[in-house]
Amino acid sequence: MGMNTKVNLLGIELDNPIIPASGTFGYGYEFAELYDINILGTFSFKGTTKEPRFGNPTPRIAECPAGMINAVGLQNPGVEKVVSEELPRLSQCFNKKVMANVGGFTVEEYVYTAKKLDACDQVGWLEINISCPNVHGGGVNFGSYPESAAEIIEAVKKEVTKPVIAKLSPNVTDIVAIAKAVEAAGADGISLINTLLGMRIDLNRRRPVIANKMGGFSGSAILPVAVRMVYQVANAVDLPVIGMGGVTTAEDVLELMMAGACAVEVGAANLVDPYASRDIILDLPRVMEKYRIENLTDIIGACK
Repeated sequence: MGMNTKVNLLGIELDNPIIPASGTFGYGYEFAELYDINILGTFSFKGTTKEPRFGNPTPRIAECPAGMINAVGLQNPGVEKVVSEELPRLSQCFNKKVMANVGGFTVEEYVYTAKKLDACDQVGWLEINISCPNVHGGGVNFGSYPESAAEIIEAVKKEVTKPVIAKLSPNVTDIVAIAKAVEAAGADGISLINTLLGMRIDLNRRRPVIANKMGGFSGSAILPVAVRMVYQVANAVDLPVIGMGGVTTAEDVLELMMAGACAVEVGAANLVDPYASRDIILDLPRVMEKYRIENLTDIIGACK
């Protein structure tokens, strides 16, 4: 039988649901030197902010038994450079719409950056990373409270035309409350989960491994948390959900889709193996056949 891997993401058809996650795929062209990245559904480019950012002090990576901790700190060249340099370079090797990932430290910064990227023809969706610290709110992440999460999404929605996807942090007590808040604020979709908060200690130095003490914990260890949160959110809101967190195999993709995801992002796996996303895509038909799935869209939210 013919396996149909196509899915629809907010009005744009994807050849398959696989989307390398922001911060793990740069601006695309580094990976294009390794394989034809047009095989991807799309990808979410590196988190982009208004001003250029050098990122956090080093060391900013720590290894874990089934994953890693990073505190890179949204290192990026700033939105003007992304528009003038990174996207034109990407257009040489990628002929699909790309997902723009937007960060910020004030509401105004989010809106400024989102507007600039919204105006780019190559951009199909705006993924708003609300896990950034609010500099006017005592450094607490926007995504930690329903009110501040909603404030960002509402402000961005007023100023852009492309679909707005709210990327949620799992570091909250009630993920459904945040999801419902961004839905009420006008989000077109939700992507989750961002990294968990983790820490490692160097036994010799008796100090944290990472200069910032803590960082974002990702990798295969977090998949069960992602499946649980995607399931909770997909059953609580009427928006398409993009699932991510610990995906390393085509089976993981099916699991998140059965939990309710219409597309799936692959993050840390790309850092371990640059061919990870490609290999998951190539393996999808085999796994679909194994579980007797003709159309991938049939299994979205199939787990009740």
